[in-house]
Amino acid sequence: GQDTAVYAISLIQIRMKDDGGFETIAEPDPGQRFADRYLRFFPRTVVLGPNEAQTVKIQLTRTNELTEGEYRSHFYFRSVPRIKPLDGEEKPEDTTAISVRLIPVFGITIPAIIRVGESTAKVTLTGLSLGAGGDGKPMLEMVINRTGNMSVYGDISVDHISDKGTVTSVGIANGVAVYTPNSIRKFQMDLDNQHGVDYSKGTLRVIYSASSDVKPARLAEAELAIQR
Repeated sequence: GQDTAVYAISLIQIRMKDDGGFETIAEPDPGQRFADRYLRFFPRTVVLGPNEAQTVKIQLTRTNELTEGEYRSHFYFRSVPRIKPLDGEEKPEDTTAISVRLIPVFGITIPAIIRVGESTAKVTLTGLSLGAGGDGKPMLEMVINRTGNMSVYGDISVDHISDKGTVTSVGIANGVAVYTPNSIRKFQMDLDNQHGVDYSKGTLRVIYSASSDVKPARLAEAELAIQR
């Protein structure tokens, strides 16, 4: 943007729902542990001019209190609206009417995860089904099943394999997570229909891989034979 903006930084607690949505909570669910009491950060307010950046320092504390497992909280970066002086506001033409002005507040959250010990997390993909979205595009539905002591995070890729063995990439979804303590996440994604793929037959191969710049680790794989 072209204006100076102010952002407040805080830590909040979030629950992931089975459909991938989020809810803000105050108390942890069974099997969930918050990370906020083990984190310090500075600054807590950031003023940014156009094209400026600000480094936020984060420190891990109380490590002697951490036991094996995973702790998660979310950094919340919230824009602070600029409040104009009352004498600088525009006066409504009709002084007998009630006026309401809505000021949107924008924010983003970033998970902060502390992990202690070895991960026992495992993933399977089940419930694969092929349908159509509201716009008529092919849509793949699945259930991501997580077990173990830690969250999983990665990318989903989908290939269509024709009866003749031709492999075509038809879908990619990056940054798909299943946070503890959730055991499942119901997920759906649109597939590409621009490459002449015949979705009435063939096989869909789905691969869920942990993100990596070197060699992504394959977390789970499943196939769906299309029969129509």
